[in-house]
Amino acid sequence: MNLSSLVVLGITLIVGGLLVSERLRPDLIALMVMVVLGLSGLVPSREVFSGFSSSAVITILGISIISTGLQQTGVTLRLGQFMRRLGHQSEASLVLAVTLVSASLSLFMNNIAAVGVLLPAVMSVARQSNTPPSKLLIPLAYGTILGGMATLLTTSNIIASGALREAGLQPFGLLDFLPIGGPIVLIGSLYLAFVGRRWLPQEGSALTPRSISQLSAELANLYHLHEHLETLEILPLSPLANRSIVESDLANRIGLTIIGVLSNGELKPAPPKSYVLSPGDRLLVEGHCDPATLETLGLRRSPVTPPASMLINESVRLAEVVITPRSSLIGRTLKDTHFREKYSLNVISIWREGRPLHADLGNIPLAVGDALLVQGPADRIRMLREDTDLILLEEDPDAVLRPHKYPLAFWITLLTLGIAALGVLPVAEVVLAGATLLLVTHCLSMDEAYRNIEWKALFLIAGMWPLSIAIRTSGLSDFVAMHMIDLVGQSASILVALTLILLALGFTQLLGGQVAALVLAPLALSTAAQTGLDARGLMMAVALGCSLAFPTPFGHPVNIMVMSSGGYTFKDYVKIGTPLTLLVLLMILVGLKLFWGI
Repeated sequence: MNLSSLVVLGITLIVGGLLVSERLRPDLIALMVMVVLGLSGLVPSREVFSGFSSSAVITILGISIISTGLQQTGVTLRLGQFMRRLGHQSEASLVLAVTLVSASLSLFMNNIAAVGVLLPAVMSVARQSNTPPSKLLIPLAYGTILGGMATLLTTSNIIASGALREAGLQPFGLLDFLPIGGPIVLIGSLYLAFVGRRWLPQEGSALTPRSISQLSAELANLYHLHEHLETLEILPLSPLANRSIVESDLANRIGLTIIGVLSNGELKPAPPKSYVLSPGDRLLVEGHCDPATLETLGLRRSPVTPPASMLINESVRLAEVVITPRSSLIGRTLKDTHFREKYSLNVISIWREGRPLHADLGNIPLAVGDALLVQGPADRIRMLREDTDLILLEEDPDAVLRPHKYPLAFWITLLTLGIAALGVLPVAEVVLAGATLLLVTHCLSMDEAYRNIEWKALFLIAGMWPLSIAIRTSGLSDFVAMHMIDLVGQSASILVALTLILLALGFTQLLGGQVAALVLAPLALSTAAQTGLDARGLMMAVALGCSLAFPTPFGHPVNIMVMSSGGYTFKDYVKIGTPLTLLVLLMILVGLKLFWGI
């Protein structure tokens, strides 16, 4: 072993110690690694920052934008609802559903893309089911890795198959991985649902928002909405029939705020002011009115009032805003400021001096510290973040800001993932093109894209990239591989396969599965030639071993992608991933014996 190899080995051990100790943030450690390797000359200057242009980083960048677009157009909400229906019975069934869905998706697409698409959906499921995200995100990441072991379309599997072709041997077919990978997916999923789930941290990220159902229920109870809501039916001869809401002017005329319309069995929360009222429509209103006035307007009280929870849907939300100390609204009424016309929001109640106000809201002068309970389109509520007159106290993380863009975002994403799965073009370029198309078609804005990119994951991967280069170019990887093979070269075939798998396991944590496959593929061919063992069987051992990315967050980029959102530490991956690694390793050995004669 030369001096460069020894230095790289020392740096690797120090980095491992720092990660285990958790004294520093992982992304900061990665930047330190980049600086040390660059200044020491162990990695050439032209390659120190190559991680930022790597396909993994560009893919994560693009898929972060795509997943944000899917969330804002409602695609991930529907996907989350599907997963929740699959796992509605218990936490274990929910973990199983998430793992199997992610594994199924990774059969046909890049693992990073699969996690990027499913991550916001799983976060939505966690909020709606009151399940800690930490219970679902490692199963999400591990599910994609497990699914990748059952298909040729995983990068390390493709590399192994290509090495066979270049050696003049029969390459792997699309289904060659299924006999071993299929049972691995099933057993791995059951392990995560019924065993590993118990070791997952309970709390997860402290930054995880509450579910919208919790937030809406709390706001409805706090403002006593159930005491001030009633339903009024429009009679056939009502003067309000066939007139728009703005023409009816009920808020100013009798102090009633229309916050929903029930028409033909469908409730429309916060209907636009241009909505035309029809005979038979039932108006969900906030406020009270005397019977004589209702009779004059051709309105009849309905005995059944929808619950406050029906004030919202996927794109209409409740929110609470506070009047700022220097607000231009101070001393003015909602009527004076044309609040509804300006913000396109209904003010349902005003909180003042420890109690909610509901009567004659349009004529109450606003004061510093007043809290307004507003209802309206999620995109209009989002715009309040930039308003200097109001402070938005809490925002719904599951709000669908652009529901009308749902079909467009769905088909753009489906086309992007379909082209990526076919392998006719590089995945990173295809994903970035899809992200750009979503931006161009206004499925999300550039500012929203910047806010939602997984910067921590990008810097972590890019920072650790030079270390994998140093391990390979210094000769450290070749030294370790050759000496281990020398020890077992003439041993039983299953021991040779086990050695290759263990090498792949170790290199995958340090170099990633793609690089590990590049390093070990020629070694497997050489070993087969020296021992007379089946080269395809040994190459299968290498390919599957390169997917054993469970014990550390650095085995695969998908582990890093969920690390922050799930609030995971290095030790969590070791605790959950090590037993899974041993279980999958045993199944690989059994499969090699049964199907490949190793």
